[in-house]
Amino acid sequence: MLDDAAHPITRRWPAQHPDRIQLYSFPTPNGVKVSIALEELGLAYEPHRVTLAEADVKSEAFRSLNPNGRIPAIIDPDGPDGTPVGIFESGAILIYLAEKTGRLLGATPADKYRVLQWLMFQMGGLGPMFGQLGYFVKFAGKEIEDPRPRTRYLNEARRLLSVLETGLDGQDWIAGEFSIADIAIAPWLGGLEMYGVRDQLGWQDHPNTVAYLERFNARPAVQTGRRIPAAES
Repeated sequence: MLDDAAHPITRRWPAQHPDRIQLYSFPTPNGVKVSIALEELGLAYEPHRVTLAEADVKSEAFRSLNPNGRIPAIIDPDGPDGTPVGIFESGAILIYLAEKTGRLLGATPADKYRVLQWLMFQMGGLGPMFGQLGYFVKFAGKEIEDPRPRTRYLNEARRLLSVLETGLDGQDWIAGEFSIADIAIAPWLGGLEMYGVRDQLGWQDHPNTVAYLERFNARPAVQTGRRIPAAES
């Protein structure tokens, strides 16, 4: 059983409210998924700012909770059967929070699997491909002269946007009702603006997706959650 009060991570990031869900994160597209979900679900939580610097995410303290050394991660002191549980991987955390509350995962078993298939679409496709695109057009990879990596990820991002555009035809949210799939997908769409690639991807040629992101960003819980934890302390 996980002893949340004595967990090594709490020595680096002490809990002021140990009875609440402890969130270890940073406001990246993956990180804000969890803070947005916590806000949408109205769960009490305490955020801890874990930067992307190796001194934080690769520290012994953080890797005691997530051996993969990536944000986000959580400790829930009131986990299954009332025992504490630690969870990493944003998609796994979203599923856990949805199941804990009985919300945002569809009303029927069929609905649940519609939500999960789009969540997996983000986890296995949209997120990794958009992340690589950002690396090659915005971050260190932009110095690479060979155009093939940028071309590859621009083309794949266009393809994924077309899949999303089709999936949103005739509905406000990707799985029908608002769900954790939307919480997973939409922050990555917002990342395209930060990367400065919207024009190259023909963003305005995807009206369903444009309207979808606007609806998502208008939600009060989204507006709060996407700023938690603060990028600067």
